[in-house]
Amino acid sequence: MLTAVGIASSVGFDGQQFALQVPLPDALAARYQLQLYEAESRSERPAARVPLPPERSYPQAWIGCLLFVAVLVAVGYAVAHGVGPLDAFERGELDAGRVQAGQWWRAWTALTLHLDAAHLAANLGAGVWFGYLAARQLGSGTAWLLIVTGAAGANLLEASFGPAAHRSVGASTAVFTALGLLAAHSWRTRYHLPQRAVLRWSPLIGGVVLLGWFGSAGPGTDIVAHALGFAVGCGLGVIAAGARARAVLERWPQWLTGALALLSLVVAWSCALGA
Repeated sequence: MLTAVGIASSVGFDGQQFALQVPLPDALAARYQLQLYEAESRSERPAARVPLPPERSYPQAWIGCLLFVAVLVAVGYAVAHGVGPLDAFERGELDAGRVQAGQWWRAWTALTLHLDAAHLAANLGAGVWFGYLAARQLGSGTAWLLIVTGAAGANLLEASFGPAAHRSVGASTAVFTALGLLAAHSWRTRYHLPQRAVLRWSPLIGGVVLLGWFGSAGPGTDIVAHALGFAVGCGLGVIAAGARARAVLERWPQWLTGALALLSLVVAWSCALGA
């Protein structure tokens, strides 16, 4: 290196250690060049990878998933076997015209109705998977309260601003609300950590990819409902990751938030059956 900058040098061995020798007039210049080379070499070394702290994980995330399955299967069984009112679809489907006339509860009741076993099975599988992952981050009760409320909110938006003739049923809006909640909460809680841009944005990118993959497949797919569910879920995920919202949510026991999610469905069906 010294030769490259025009400083003569040689390496000698005194029997114990090697020594770099330069002419006395060049000693200061040689020292400066060596220090400069050492600093440049240090800056070129890759920075040590700082391990990301583990995410907080709530136990018993499966409880909410079990209740999700129980509610959908129970409603499906009741409708298929004539338990209760025979006009459950007429009373509970998301009918945009009737929602615009004031029947807001249809945004909740429609989430529990399915056209056939295949429709139910698909929503159960995806809902359990995304719901479980969201519950690991937020707690079982809190996650499902946000999922049910967010999905109903997405249904209300679609029914209120869409054509009055629009009708739909199914928990798929809740499935994509859970996906948006999971993606946005994962992104927001780890955004400030030292990481490459692709890793920082990967939760949202992955969520959008899954939305496009699963949310637009099959004939008769309600793409607007899926997109709205995902968007509302993302909004709730960002809010829930904030310091103030986190402090409030952590003061609420998980059994209470889970009970509120179930209560919202019970109230909605009570309004539907009493209308």
